[in-house]
Amino acid sequence: MNDEEPAENISGGTAGGGQSATFDPETAGTRAEAVVDRLGEMYWTKTYGGRDAFECLVRTILSQNTSDKASQPAHDELMARYGGDGDATSERDAGGTDLARALADADQPELAETISSAGLYNQKSERIIALAQRICEEYGGESGFDEFVRESDPEAVRSTLLDMNGVGPKTADCVLLFAGGRGGVFPVDTHVHRIARRMGLAPADADHETVREYLERDVPAEKCGFGHTAMIQFGREYCSARKPACLDDPDACPLAGHCDQVGVYPSTDEVVEPSETV
Repeated sequence: MNDEEPAENISGGTAGGGQSATFDPETAGTRAEAVVDRLGEMYWTKTYGGRDAFECLVRTILSQNTSDKASQPAHDELMARYGGDGDATSERDAGGTDLARALADADQPELAETISSAGLYNQKSERIIALAQRICEEYGGESGFDEFVRESDPEAVRSTLLDMNGVGPKTADCVLLFAGGRGGVFPVDTHVHRIARRMGLAPADADHETVREYLERDVPAEKCGFGHTAMIQFGREYCSARKPACLDDPDACPLAGHCDQVGVYPSTDEVVEPSETV
């Protein structure tokens, strides 16, 4: 395991949430757990939780249908304009800036311009303002929403989040994981969806929700959060959509021994969507 967090690793903050876990592929109870345990030997691990729930929700919406490279500047610009200076939580406690209230009152064209680097900025700005207004109406602002996410029943939180316009399963699960620090939550993004099916950890034609169900069933609760972030990292470094490392050299992939290579054909240098193999 690396001693320092890789610069590319995306994870959930160092404060609160999560449980410590031992990563040992030799003692794993399922193949999915063995995969996550092997990733635990490769990447920097950490606990999850501690992020402000509303900011986490906004950050995840900004990341929809775009890359971190594009969405991160949009998040930074939004926080600089609407979040005030310094730590948001301490400012709220001191009666300072409430991000939800600030965004509920935001001018939509101005917000759209602020987050333009994230793409789909008109749609995203409208959704963020509507979400901020709902959270202010139902929870009194971001502190009340934060308490709801951290302390309420996870299924109730997930159901409420999914009822919000623009919030899909992955966004809801990211809020539960990164803000709530909830164990047993394995958000499924494009990388996780591809890798789980390519490796044979879920059916080749499984949709995102089915992949989530398989992974949350087969990976211990305390390892799910790390599994999510590590699979994303692994997808970027080794198991890309068009040219996975095993095409050039079977030994180039550190998870080769755990992979069914569904839709990957090194002998012909061909890669197809796993669902096309069914």
